[in-house]
Amino acid sequence: MTACNHSKLIQLPEEKNRLRCRHCHLAIKADELGESYCPECFEVHGKKRYNFEEIAATDARKPQFKCEECGIMIL
Repeated sequence: MTACNHSKLIQLPEEKNRLRCRHCHLAIKADELGESYCPECFEVHGKKRYNFEEIAATDARKPQFKCEECGIMIL
């Protein structure tokens, strides 16, 4: 146990669905990708690939909190 009384808690944002490239398997948030191609495939292979599959968020839990003082995660 720590001596911290966890008086400064912040609520962590919920995990959102991600998209995974069907070629290189890069997982990226949809809002980071937009309507664009896979940045990993373009950087490594020089090819613009638009084929993604959606990965459901595994965030079927109650909100999580983190203590700003000691860093402990609290469900």
